[in-house]
Amino acid sequence: MAREPREGGGGRGRERERDRDGGDDIIDKLVTINRVAKVVKGGRRFAFAALVVVGDQKGRVGYGAGKAREVPEAIRKATERAKRGMIRIPMKEGRTLHHDVEGVFGAGHVVLRSASAGTGIIAGGPLRAVFETLGIGDVVAKSLGSRNPHNMVKATFAALQRCASPRSVAARRGKKVSELLGKRDAPGADAAEAMEGADA
Repeated sequence: MAREPREGGGGRGRERERDRDGGDDIIDKLVTINRVAKVVKGGRRFAFAALVVVGDQKGRVGYGAGKAREVPEAIRKATERAKRGMIRIPMKEGRTLHHDVEGVFGAGHVVLRSASAGTGIIAGGPLRAVFETLGIGDVVAKSLGSRNPHNMVKATFAALQRCASPRSVAARRGKKVSELLGKRDAPGADAAEAMEGADA
């Protein structure tokens, strides 16, 4: 299939927030949509490929891709696939990541860093869409590899899936959260453990 140039130039800035399921509190963002053409005997047949990110802004997020002859149908397919593949990500204080992490998928390479309160989302394009639907309010992210939106989103999810909370690490090592964080941080350890219990 021969690729046609994207309409409106580039896939950046194409996120579109659409809240279809008011009851589920799940929002979805259209990251990019690409028009492709198949050359046949009578001319060219056009189709559309959409990439959508969905989340409940409370720690659950997913992504999906869909193809169809019409744009709305492609978006609907992508949204359904994204909802089926949602994952839960542990968050620190409900606003940022517990630690810095890197993610790689194909030529995509992203670095995600936890940030202090008030930093905001310092990320561009597809990465911002993921964080906004996930519900992270403070994070610094940088893409070091491919600018392909699909690779960037998949690399971001690869990084997020590597995130671990102090509670999960403590359970794996058979220790208490306060032992991992050290005596100096012990007063905040109980709060972190309580926060993780609320997220679970």
